[in-house]
Amino acid sequence: MAEIEIGLGKSGRRAYGFDDIAIVPSRRTRDPEDVDISWKIDAYKFELPLMGSAMDGVVSPATAIRLGQLGGVGVLNLEGLWTRYEDADTILHEISKLDVEKATRRMQELYQEPVKPELITQRIKEIKDAGVVAAASVTPQRTSEYIDHIMAGELDILVIQGTVVSAEHVSKTVEPLNLKTFVRSLDIPVIVGGCASYSAALHLMRTGAAGVLVGVGPGHACTTRGVLGLGVPQATAIADVKAARMRHLDETGVYVHVIADGGMGTGGDVAKAIVCGADAVMIGSPLAAAEEAPGRGHHWGMATFHPTLPRGARVRTDIRGSLEEILVGPAHENDGRMNIFGGLRTSMATCGYTDIKDFQKAEVMVAPALQTEGKKLQTEQGVGMGH
Repeated sequence: MAEIEIGLGKSGRRAYGFDDIAIVPSRRTRDPEDVDISWKIDAYKFELPLMGSAMDGVVSPATAIRLGQLGGVGVLNLEGLWTRYEDADTILHEISKLDVEKATRRMQELYQEPVKPELITQRIKEIKDAGVVAAASVTPQRTSEYIDHIMAGELDILVIQGTVVSAEHVSKTVEPLNLKTFVRSLDIPVIVGGCASYSAALHLMRTGAAGVLVGVGPGHACTTRGVLGLGVPQATAIADVKAARMRHLDETGVYVHVIADGGMGTGGDVAKAIVCGADAVMIGSPLAAAEEAPGRGHHWGMATFHPTLPRGARVRTDIRGSLEEILVGPAHENDGRMNIFGGLRTSMATCGYTDIKDFQKAEVMVAPALQTEGKKLQTEQGVGMGH
């Protein structure tokens, strides 16, 4: 791909986000009822290609159970409030009432409470006991420390997650986690990330991971791009990782799942993520708008409470409806933020595709006018796509 000259001494590729592209309808259409949006990873099949983000304001044991009942899977943050406090709900209530000016400092204090390893096992069992798939997230730095407690809870899917996770972490002070050795030593599927480039994704795939998370900084509550100045717009990042998956498949015959993590707020965004190459999506802010969400209309990223360099904000979102209405409808709003997976199903049907992998073949165009063309009245009135 041709690079653009930034200056005489630096050039770079042009990258695209979801708002920059459009899916092109094909010559064939289908009935939405004939479309299959299910997703399978390892031995687990889900009716929705959905993972709930490992954010304390989004996924609690209770919402993880509800997401499982609706056909997706919620990822519990094993280094969050649910493993630091026996009564995490009281802490979440306090956070929801904090003034904007005091929120970050107070959250840093609340997250200084040590993780209680016995709560890791307990929370996983709470989800398992409800008869749904249990998935949970831990950072690379704490994985070895907590793995025995994680396995004691009989976790189904482990997510090793950080702002950026690499297969070649170098440290002069501590022995880094050997992802390749660790992943292959477990009897459960492991998903690793985030990443945002071809080379990083390919190295993560070579660890034996069942899936990789794609996204560095696109989340609504994340400030990584401002604090650190790094990131890749999601459409380009997913497409690059799709290319890495193709190479890995050619080399090994093993298909590694690509999960778009962050930056999606509507059914159209989810559809574009799939077309760019994702097998499933990890979303947080749309779920934070659910009546059942533990954040009570607020959510924040995993790095919001970092003791020395916070890289997230507690953001407010209006409560729109139940988890069921947000995910599978019925929708009572017209901006794509309700019945998100009904939107995905209809997008696939309109373009004539039958399943997720088939939909990844759809054509896209660079379309900078997509969000504004013909939408003057909506924008002026703050309705629909002008909301």
